[in-house]
Amino acid sequence: MTAPVDPRTGWDLPAPGAMSPTADLEPLATRVLAPNPSGMTLDGTNTYVVGAPGSGQAVVVDPGPADDAHLAAVESVLAARDARVVAVLVTHHHGDHAAAAAPWGRRFGAPVAAADPAVAGPGGRVLAAGDTVTLSGTALGVVATPGHTRDHLAFRLESGAVLVGDHVLGRGTSVVTHPEGDVLAYLESLRRVHDLGPSALYCGHGPELTEDPLAVLDFYLAHRAHREAQLLDLLAGGARTVEELVATVYAAVPREVWPAAAQSTRATLAKLVSEQRVVPGAAGMFRLA
Repeated sequence: MTAPVDPRTGWDLPAPGAMSPTADLEPLATRVLAPNPSGMTLDGTNTYVVGAPGSGQAVVVDPGPADDAHLAAVESVLAARDARVVAVLVTHHHGDHAAAAAPWGRRFGAPVAAADPAVAGPGGRVLAAGDTVTLSGTALGVVATPGHTRDHLAFRLESGAVLVGDHVLGRGTSVVTHPEGDVLAYLESLRRVHDLGPSALYCGHGPELTEDPLAVLDFYLAHRAHREAQLLDLLAGGARTVEELVATVYAAVPREVWPAAAQSTRATLAKLVSEQRVVPGAAGMFRLA
């Protein structure tokens, strides 16, 4: 069974740990890297400052962890842009993206906007597909991208770039969390972003993807199909537990990410069960229908 080839393997991307702390990606957007690297967050969480040059306004997308040094770096970018924050946007509720949303909203005197009312908080804005976040000189389109989590959003810039949060990573592939994640929704969201024809993907973790964003999205779709085929092939040899499936399918992956791999595996099995292709059994076993 041949795995799909990741097109990024031939791209000139920074090595792990070598991303610049701050990068001006285009006139509308600057990336600020949070100091929370790990096996799951890669180099750290990418926070984005978005605003039209000279407009005096900006939004902060995915403030990330409540870290004083990270806040200072974002405020330095805002000062260089001579811009005040008019909203704090959050792609999804995970702490590495949302923990600083409420405190930064209070510091900047700006509302928090997210799909999850608990993240938006009192006085915040609950976002839905098709909404627009407007600020002086530009606007961001809200794109529903559930799958990684139920409340996941992406934001499309007027340049054509899409801030994709954890829906697509700069390196590797994203986790479909279980039980809140949904593989069918995730695949549909990948196609939805693909249909936008993005000029760039600005990811929640890892480097920005500008060379061929559509090729990356195609790879993500092919990767999910490959993982599904691997699970079905293993189950054709007999019933197995999630742990047994992960140990085989992800044998070449560092064990520290196996818990995340188990979440994606459980989410894929839930899809296969809903399609009546796999049947759950006793003692956590799964078998072909």
